[in-house]
Amino acid sequence: MEGAELAGKILSTWLTLVLGFILLPSVFGVSLGISEIYMKILVKTLEWATIRIEKGTPKESILKNSASVGIIQRDESPMEKGLSGLRGRDFELSDVFYFSKKGFEAIVEDEVTQRFSSEELVSWNLLTRTNVNFQYISLRLTMVWVLGVIVRYCVLLPLRVTLAFIGISLLVIGTTLVGQLPDSSLKNWLSELVHLTCCRICVRSLSGTIHYHNKQYRPQKGGICVANHTSPIDVLILTTDGCYAMVGQVHGGLMGIIQRAMVKACPHVWFERSEMKDRHLVTKRLKEHIADKKKLPILIFPEGTCINNTSVMMFKKGSFEIGGTIHPVAIKYNPQFGDAFWNSSKYNMVSYLLRMMTSWAIVCDVWYMPAMTREEGEDAVQFANRVKSAIAIQGGLTELPWDGGLKRAKVKDTLKEEQQKNYSKMIVGNGSLS
Repeated sequence: MEGAELAGKILSTWLTLVLGFILLPSVFGVSLGISEIYMKILVKTLEWATIRIEKGTPKESILKNSASVGIIQRDESPMEKGLSGLRGRDFELSDVFYFSKKGFEAIVEDEVTQRFSSEELVSWNLLTRTNVNFQYISLRLTMVWVLGVIVRYCVLLPLRVTLAFIGISLLVIGTTLVGQLPDSSLKNWLSELVHLTCCRICVRSLSGTIHYHNKQYRPQKGGICVANHTSPIDVLILTTDGCYAMVGQVHGGLMGIIQRAMVKACPHVWFERSEMKDRHLVTKRLKEHIADKKKLPILIFPEGTCINNTSVMMFKKGSFEIGGTIHPVAIKYNPQFGDAFWNSSKYNMVSYLLRMMTSWAIVCDVWYMPAMTREEGEDAVQFANRVKSAIAIQGGLTELPWDGGLKRAKVKDTLKEEQQKNYSKMIVGNGSLS
């Protein structure tokens, strides 16, 4: 009995501290300054670690390893120029060398595949050794790392799991209860309050520090908010400062429970897998949503997949075909304190969340940008590219024309057929088949 009483006292004390110092401030959107003190200590510690690493690492090793990190320089010249020095007037067996060279370039890390792996750090952040530079330096640095492991796994992790459980539970319960009310301004206000409060609690569970810029450009109701995509928590980051209507596919399990509860209180747009393949049906439902200026702005990530926050890849044109006002938002995470990128081909959701909750913190900047509309004579692709360029410039990200779907999908047959046709035209043009 004494052990049970002691455990009960510890649990009640723990929940009281969590409620008083984290949950209540989250409800009112205020901070008691604890996170600021934590971040100052963390910054000083990482600065000290960086200096120790620089002193303890031989310069020859730094130069050797830094020289090996990079991407292959591709030859972007057209096929005709690439084959001109290898072939005669007719088909030559040496043509194989050109295509072999292109194949080797494709399987080596290039500017596309490199965007689907975690960004390399300039210096070790006492979390994960992301390259060979981060080796044993000194006993003092090792002791600091061990102390950091104890703090992250024995203090921060239980606290963050508790906050995440409370935040998700309140979200499901709150949206379910609000969903029972008749449609009215009161229901909308309560729905936004529940979403904001629960998302703030979930962001606190990641020790999130978010800096919002240009708040006068925050997305307005009846519009479409588009942003670059790094992680599933992008939704939490944005919803902490304002509510949005989500667009996505219907899921099962815990995610499905959350979706069904949320849609009762807020007009989120969830699609069945069969509906997602019907572009006209998706477009119709989105147009109906933005036609009502009282509904929350739709939040869309046009890249369609997570990129490692160094670049912005191709925006799919569907979001820009439905009309309405586009509100661009740029999100940039600081990888020094924790890697927010979700490499879904390497980590499942549970492993990813564990990595996030055992990192130091999630720090990011969010820039709201002036609203943009489609100009006269501008098609959806051009409009999408213009918005993408604006987000890349504002967030300090590299703009790439490639489709993020290349992360998993095979190269389309039409692209391969196009290269085959070009080669055939060269042969025909040289008279070997005429």
